[in-house]
Amino acid sequence: MLDLNDIALFVHVVRAGSFAAAARRLGMPSNTVSRRIQGFEQHLGVRLFQRSTRRLTLTSAGTTFYEHSAEQVEALVEAARQVGEGSQLASGNVRVAAPADFFRWFPVAWMADFLADHPKVRLEFLLSDEKVDLIDQGIDVAIRGGLEADPTQVARQIGTVRNALVASPGYLASRGTPVSIASLAEHDCIVASKTAGQTVWKLTGPRGDEEVVVIARFQANMMHPLLDAALTGVGIGLLPTTATAPYVEEGQLVEVLPEYGTNVAGIYLVYSSRRQQPRAVTEFIDFTMAKIVDEGFVHPLSSSRAKT
Repeated sequence: MLDLNDIALFVHVVRAGSFAAAARRLGMPSNTVSRRIQGFEQHLGVRLFQRSTRRLTLTSAGTTFYEHSAEQVEALVEAARQVGEGSQLASGNVRVAAPADFFRWFPVAWMADFLADHPKVRLEFLLSDEKVDLIDQGIDVAIRGGLEADPTQVARQIGTVRNALVASPGYLASRGTPVSIASLAEHDCIVASKTAGQTVWKLTGPRGDEEVVVIARFQANMMHPLLDAALTGVGIGLLPTTATAPYVEEGQLVEVLPEYGTNVAGIYLVYSSRRQQPRAVTEFIDFTMAKIVDEGFVHPLSSSRAKT
């Protein structure tokens, strides 16, 4: 079998005009180049060069071989160059799993900015509150709240999310604004579905941890309806700031007892391997982590922006 390295070396020698010149260009000893060409000729069973003390010329066989091989060698070099450049340029499809309400707090416009900066990247989102299998679903990276240990996956924690008490201005105008934790018991509250029994909110504030039994006027097992219930004036909700921050900023929601809240499970970016990630995936991970932290959707980790 022919060694492509020997063919490429042969082409280099022809273009350089001598073993010594080719050796200098390639950073190899001259005698190594000469020896490899001689071995290549023996392998082919034909002489490719006529050697003299003054010059190196191609034989008829050498000329024919060069004419048929030079273009192919150039094509291989160009292909290698393009592959090398491609590994440095983000390209290809990135498949992302995220919570169902992801784009209610992470504007699609930010993804448009990412795509504009990476014109060869395509994004595909699978939005669901169900935990998907990364391998079975072909997911490159998942954005998750909370973490279940899985030794086959890498989880980079972005930070933690604070739950805050919020209500619509209309609800507060009609029912009044709570002035203490205890007064929450007199209000209609919006809570995540749970097993039967009392709903107890455990809040952290200036006096440490406190608890209050609240009236669960509206319950649901997904963030979408809980947030909508707060926006439409159903009651007071204890909801993640990732979901409520844009509406608080716009005045559609008001923080109630803002000195109270709770830090809940961390926010993670999860992917299957830390090795040989496509450039498009690593660029997406870095972009998303920076946006989530810089926009204040999470409390960043104290030691660094994120950890593995």
